[in-house]
Amino acid sequence: MRPVMIGIAGGTGSGKTTVARAIHDRVGKDRIEWISHDSYYRNFEALTPEERHHINFDHPDSLETELLARHLDVLRKGSAVEVPIYDFTTHSRTTETKRVEPRKVIIVEGILVLGEVELRKRIDIKLFVDTPPDIRFMRRLVRDIKTRGRSMESVIEQYITTVRPMHEEFVEPSKRYADLIIPEGGENLVAIDAIIARVEGLLV
Repeated sequence: MRPVMIGIAGGTGSGKTTVARAIHDRVGKDRIEWISHDSYYRNFEALTPEERHHINFDHPDSLETELLARHLDVLRKGSAVEVPIYDFTTHSRTTETKRVEPRKVIIVEGILVLGEVELRKRIDIKLFVDTPPDIRFMRRLVRDIKTRGRSMESVIEQYITTVRPMHEEFVEPSKRYADLIIPEGGENLVAIDAIIARVEGLLV
């Protein structure tokens, strides 16, 4: 059986990961794999720290989407892939990779998943998590300070200069490609129940 591929998009801090985790846990870990588009950020280790500071990480060009598309094709054919592991504190890929096995369901999650035509071609169920901008910003601020070694000032600067403009240019318009828009993210149990029912139906 060809795997069911679920794309989960939405702005930074919208709750994409919460939705993905809910689907992952409900469908069953033995039947599902989960890939983050963030793992495919290009390797900027050749650049100086100052040069990396000025990279627009919210633009589609910062991601090696072509590699993710190839990996999805390999998984669809029943073979495993080695997904890059990205270090957000240094803006470079580590020397290690994560082995992802083919499963009946593959979740692909990231802000630009629905904005990339080559990914949309491969996705069976397209979801967009819709959350108000102020909530998304606060979540991103807390996350980047706690887990990505960022200062509050740098998070705010990045949000103003690249995150918000790129959201308006690339992320928000991709909502029109969604099969289902999920307000309130992981708190929307009705939507998640509907998604699970759809996935189970495709797996029969």
